Amino acid sequence: MDFSELKLDPRILKALTDCGYHVPTPIQAQAVPEALAGRDLIASAGTGTGKTAAFMLPALQRLTVKIARRKGAPRMLVLAPTRELAGQVMDAARVYGKYLGLTTAVLLGGVPYRDQFRALAKPLDLVVATPGRLLDHLQRRSIDLSCLEMLVLDEADRMLDMGFKEDVDKVCAAAPRQRQTMMFTATLNDAMQKMARRLLDDPFRIDIAVVKNVSDHIEQHLHVADNRQHKNRLLQHLLKHSDISQAIVFSATKRDADSLARDLSAQGYRAAALHGDMNQGARNRTVRDLRRGRIRVLVATDVAARGLDVAGISHVFNYDLPKFAEDYVHRIGRTGRAGATGVAISFVSGAEVSALRRIQHFIGRELPRREIPGLEPRFPLRAASAEGRRRYKGNGPNRSGRKPASYFSGRKERQGGCSERSRGQSAARERLGTV
Repeated sequence: MDFSELKLDPRILKALTDCGYHVPTPIQAQAVPEALAGRDLIASAGTGTGKTAAFMLPALQRLTVKIARRKGAPRMLVLAPTRELAGQVMDAARVYGKYLGLTTAVLLGGVPYRDQFRALAKPLDLVVATPGRLLDHLQRRSIDLSCLEMLVLDEADRMLDMGFKEDVDKVCAAAPRQRQTMMFTATLNDAMQKMARRLLDDPFRIDIAVVKNVSDHIEQHLHVADNRQHKNRLLQHLLKHSDISQAIVFSATKRDADSLARDLSAQGYRAAALHGDMNQGARNRTVRDLRRGRIRVLVATDVAARGLDVAGISHVFNYDLPKFAEDYVHRIGRTGRAGATGVAISFVSGAEVSALRRIQHFIGRELPRREIPGLEPRFPLRAASAEGRRRYKGNGPNRSGRKPASYFSGRKERQGGCSERSRGQSAARERLGTV
């Protein structure tokens, strides 16, 4: 099958040809015909599967049919969890729809309202937005969703993780019931299915196997670290290698991202931080400088794990392991792109053994362990129970009098990870920087 068989407008096909796209990916081949038929969709697909075009192409096809429009009342809305992803979606809309003469607006937090008000003062075809800023415009009555024909929830699982469930519900409540809704998610768990039952009408389900086995182009291994100081020494040693063209270092918190970026800059590296507390102008400049090669080391939170596509990233470092195994795949997918090779290196402390187990179970393999002469860990990696975290911090011997657990012989892992409530609280703290 090629795109010409999908019965798309010739202008859309011309734009795809300009991009060098001729054959749809599996998710595009399944989603586009069903979406063109007007069906609601719920699609499970991982990063790099072409899901943006899977919803954008049928949306653009619908927009080729011109109708009378009202100011500030879009026909199509794409809701995305982060500014970076929203920007990527809008870029795709403009590329695939460049011959259609569409009017569009992108509504992001962290940027002035003036340009957004100006865009919303016109009749609109398409709006791409993050949840917080969209709700703000709804409350100000600067946008009207009563004419909405199509709603897309992109990275819906990520929106739930970030605490946007109520925001999504409010947006859906402001839209007409007679609309077409498409939901795209990397994971189709119970929470996502419950959300789909609430918001979608008899949806067609597409399940493209989430890429758990990472590309063979990416070399993966880990280093055991006694503590954060040990992680710092490992990172400094590895960044000296000449084979690192550009690298992303993922940290768990915004504070650590800032601190690491400052320390690396003081050591002479062209380093910068990227996280949700930065305003959109600063985030745009940072990403632009990374793409232009002005930044060699980007220290980021998971805001950069999805939606950041920079071809020159040769290495990814997991300074802290992610809480969710799926995010590991998204993180290391920032390297080895477009057929290039890449290296993903994870630092693992005793408190992160449970996270490591989840990741290795998810990807179906164990990460090989490496050691650097002179920077070997002093203590074996062990599971970190509450007692273990108190007794074993990597700064001294195990004072419990017992032999440390071997690499994977610890007690049975407690199921479920952090609680729903704690995830919500964590997400709420992060929200201000991502809306």
